[in-house]
Amino acid sequence: MADKLETYRAKRDATRTSEPVPVEGPLPQGEDDTFVIQEHHARSLHWDLRLERGGVLVSWAIPRGLPPDPATNHLAVHTEDHPMEYARFEGEIPKGEYGGGTMTIWDRGHYATEKWSDREVKIVLTGSRVAGRYVLFRTRGRDWMIHRMDPPSGRWEPPPASLAPMTPVTRARVPRDPEAYAWEFWWGGARALAYVEGGRLTLRDAGGADVTGEHRWLRPLAEAFGSRAAVLDGEVVTFAGTAVYVAYDLLYDDGRSLLDEPFERRRLGLEDLAVDGPRWQTAPSWPGEVDAVRRAAAEQGLPGVVGKRLGSAYAPGEESPAWVRLPGNFFRLENPEREDA
Repeated sequence: MADKLETYRAKRDATRTSEPVPVEGPLPQGEDDTFVIQEHHARSLHWDLRLERGGVLVSWAIPRGLPPDPATNHLAVHTEDHPMEYARFEGEIPKGEYGGGTMTIWDRGHYATEKWSDREVKIVLTGSRVAGRYVLFRTRGRDWMIHRMDPPSGRWEPPPASLAPMTPVTRARVPRDPEAYAWEFWWGGARALAYVEGGRLTLRDAGGADVTGEHRWLRPLAEAFGSRAAVLDGEVVTFAGTAVYVAYDLLYDDGRSLLDEPFERRRLGLEDLAVDGPRWQTAPSWPGEVDAVRRAAAEQGLPGVVGKRLGSAYAPGEESPAWVRLPGNFFRLENPEREDA
């Protein structure tokens, strides 16, 4: 009988990796109903779907994760069978070894088989994060595709393909109700919306052009999100000669559009994401603190401040009075003026 794990063992050295490397012998007998999905931060982020079948875990690497709705199929690359012990494996595969990187369990549970052939596998997954009917179908070579057969779960909606950014109106005076606004620095950078999905980034400028290639340094931001899909509004700002992405709004979060949500709620969602890395950060925001923020902006040589009405929705492509920009050259720090109306 052929050794199903021969290829697996040939690619691994048990003295160099903590992955399970069982000796050759009889395979365990199970119910062929266990699945595991592992998030694999290797040379490029991907997810590994493994299905128990005949004493091993039949495996596919899925670069963008499982598709959340039937409208999109995702690539699935068939890889070598893995031992059943791998269903519990989490850890660091040493750099330089096959699959070097961090492996974590993203979901696990049971599955039912509706069809299994050399070219098509239909299954029903029941896990803590994933539930539904999927089909894997072969295209060419090791390449397969995976398709969700069920409708999206819950109230899921797809991320927007492209949005025009909302822009502030410029005023010479502070609004008469500054406490109704969150006050932020006016950074003076290049506006950019970050679309994150399946660990991949698309960055679009204010005109909607794809500028991802000009900012390859920002791609690790998307990997930090894992499987979470999001759309961020922000700017590329240069600090001490280094470009940094500063995020100040959250427009879409993992299956839900936030455009109609008040800014205050969107801001809480952004803070929950903890957008903070080597070259990306969340912009600070201070509700009601216009005087302190404009003083700090002046001290740091920034062009001014922006106030965002706490209860305002996001209006794509509009210059909206819900956002107020106050240039620094209009400020009189000792005696700040307020609008009369």
